[in-house]
Amino acid sequence: MTPTQNQPKKGSLLVAEPFLGDENFERSVVLLTEHNEDGSIGFVLNKPLEVKIDDIAIDFPTTNSIAHHGGPVQEDNLYFIHNKGNLLPGSDLIYNDWYWGGDLEPLKELLGLGLIAKENIRFYLGYSGWSAGQLDFEISEKSWVVLEPGTVDVFNCTTKDLWKTALHTIGGSYPLWANSPVDPTLN
Repeated sequence: MTPTQNQPKKGSLLVAEPFLGDENFERSVVLLTEHNEDGSIGFVLNKPLEVKIDDIAIDFPTTNSIAHHGGPVQEDNLYFIHNKGNLLPGSDLIYNDWYWGGDLEPLKELLGLGLIAKENIRFYLGYSGWSAGQLDFEISEKSWVVLEPGTVDVFNCTTKDLWKTALHTIGGSYPLWANSPVDPTLN
C-alpha cells in the first residue's frame, strides 16, 4: 500500500524511498526550506558528520555541535536550522518555530552568551537543491514520500532514528523496511 502523496511545500519532509539508490540521499529525511516555481532547497537532517563546528568555523564560540551533511550542493558552505528565529535577525521562517539561516555575527554572540544552545540549532555543510520541476518529477518517480510539515518533530528525534521514525509515520508497508539492511541481498 502506498500512502496518498502530499504535495511538497516549505516545511515538508522528504523521506527517501527504501531503495532510492543515490548515495547522497540513501535513507535520508530532507527538510524543505524553500519550494516554489523556481525550484527547491532543503537539508538532509539525518547524516551527521564526524566533524565539530568548532574545528571548521573561524571565530566561532565553542558549541560542541557537530556538522551534518546537508546535501551535495556547496558542501564547503555552512548553513544552519534553528528554533530561535525570534532572537536571530535575518532568519527565514520554515514552519511553526523552525527557521533557517540568519545573521552570522549575532549568531556568534547569542551562542557565546548561551542564548542559543546546542539543542536549538543544527549545522549543515552543503544543501540539497532541485531545479524547477525536478523535485516534482522525482516524487512522481517514487523516489520520495512527502510528509506534511510538523508530522515528525525533527528537533526532538535523534538523527540516527529519523528515517525509521518517518517510515513508521508513513505507515502502510513502510515500517517493514525500517530495520532492513541497505542491500537486502546481503541479508
